[in-house]
Amino acid sequence: MAAYDFTAPRLHVEADLRAGLVLPLERAQAGYLLTVLRKAEGDRVHLFNGRDGEWRAEIRPNGRKSADLALIEQTRPQPAPADLHYLFAPLKTGRLDYMAQKAVEMGAGLICPVFTRYTQGERLKLDRLRANAIEAAEQCGILAIPEIAEPARLPEALDALEPGRLLVFCDEDAAVADPVAALRAAADPASPPPLAVLVGPEGGFSPDERERIAGRPATVALSLGPRILRADTAAVAVLALVQAVLGDAR
Repeated sequence: MAAYDFTAPRLHVEADLRAGLVLPLERAQAGYLLTVLRKAEGDRVHLFNGRDGEWRAEIRPNGRKSADLALIEQTRPQPAPADLHYLFAPLKTGRLDYMAQKAVEMGAGLICPVFTRYTQGERLKLDRLRANAIEAAEQCGILAIPEIAEPARLPEALDALEPGRLLVFCDEDAAVADPVAALRAAADPASPPPLAVLVGPEGGFSPDERERIAGRPATVALSLGPRILRADTAAVAVLALVQAVLGDAR
């Protein structure tokens, strides 16, 4: 049996969830269920808010374009939030949307924009970043919405990391060519420490930034192979490696 039921729509809501609650739908959500998906009275929907687990609800139309959801039962309890921090230099809007969604799918528990010397732009909409995180969670059965941190300059972002958190630094000039070997040498896969991943901008890090990152204790430089990857591609590649060797996919 599949771990999740993807046959029913899954919606994120802000309200607290409990048995017996009747929840009025926002207009956009009602339109999505009734008009786009053509759902009818009694059809089931899964709800989550990032706090109270996942709940099965039934549609109760109260007009042609509006509906309530009646909560029936909890289908999954709320899991602990993922303890993987993803730090990244902001990208152009379309690629930033993709990156945010993939970071959520790959298990990031905190998403933090980091401004570096070669960051292409510093205009960033955190509400859009959160909307992409919620969309990915809705589509992939994820119940814990990652925290979207306020943007920070690189020095401040590094200082904010706990001393014992292992920082995986994507570095095209890393001396160790084998990323799996580098991760295994940095931490015991049987008992890994809290993790953070840092991906820089398209232009890479400046020499002084590289020196500052490398000088932080509990930091490992990681090569992602012989090809130069775009920053959004690097996000998926490094998160997959980290989760497979030291994270929750091992």
